[in-house]
Amino acid sequence: MGIVRSARACVVMLAVLLSAAPAAAADFPNKPLQLMVAFPAGGGTDVAARIVASIAEKHLGQPIVVVNRGGAGGQVGWTDFSRARADGYSLGFINLPALNTVILDPERKATFKADAFIPVINQVLDPGVVWVRADSPFKTFKDLLEAAKKSPHKISAATTGILSDDHLAILMTEEAFPGALFRIVHLEGGAQQMTGILGGHIDVAFDNVGGIVRRVKSGEVRALTVMDTQRSRFLPDVPTTPELGFKTVISSSTRGIAVPRGTPPAVIKRIEDAFRKAMDDPDHVKKMEEQGLQLKVMAGEEYAKYYRELHTKAAKYTEWARKRQAK
Repeated sequence: MGIVRSARACVVMLAVLLSAAPAAAADFPNKPLQLMVAFPAGGGTDVAARIVASIAEKHLGQPIVVVNRGGAGGQVGWTDFSRARADGYSLGFINLPALNTVILDPERKATFKADAFIPVINQVLDPGVVWVRADSPFKTFKDLLEAAKKSPHKISAATTGILSDDHLAILMTEEAFPGALFRIVHLEGGAQQMTGILGGHIDVAFDNVGGIVRRVKSGEVRALTVMDTQRSRFLPDVPTTPELGFKTVISSSTRGIAVPRGTPPAVIKRIEDAFRKAMDDPDHVKKMEEQGLQLKVMAGEEYAKYYRELHTKAAKYTEWARKRQAK
């Protein structure tokens, strides 16, 4: 009889749990959410996250608190995020391919894998750009490359982290222009790059268009080239790398929202719907345009497929970059 009663109790408990799940999803959210950004405040990722969060919270009916956890090129923040509760209240911005290379590089010893996150919706595709201070002696991309060839490892070039898209872009540039070698300096984000360049501590930065548009317009910095197949509408006068003869030097960073593995599908759908509405909102579009951030909305299976395919490509990039660095 004891076994029968125990079996009945288990059945009853399972039924209660199953019936409670939809109710919990229907009630979501009933408290503030947290959106983790794995880079310091002030950079392009942080700015975009705060813009969309301020609008999405209106559709969710709860505040979204943006928390910056920078360090190790995003690894610190993503490590914390991988340990967050899978209840929908912990959201995180993922930067690709930076997240991919953190996972794939054995020297980083990441404690999480690619399947630790479920990509929900992408917000930005930000092309790479090479830029200097306005009074830099490097007036063109060719000037820079010739100088890096004449004085190998003398010109300091900043990235936003080891094996970030910016780091890979430097390695691509060195490969495309044999003999040009930079002294690579890894920083924690776009804000530190700007401080280093404007302070005269760094010669050149490899970053993304969205991080410098306003500074270009103000005359503080000068963009030398955009690493994309088409000119940026935010920097229409800046030539692309293919225009300058470097067809293989193409770089960009995508940024979007993910949740920890195990988050209920109904909750994910609620989050996706709210952020899609936010991204389609004219106010969001206007503010992103003002920041020079290029929208590329992908959601659901489209974003998941992009994540998987880029991870496969990043495996090749990571191995190639490690070999290049070992030379």
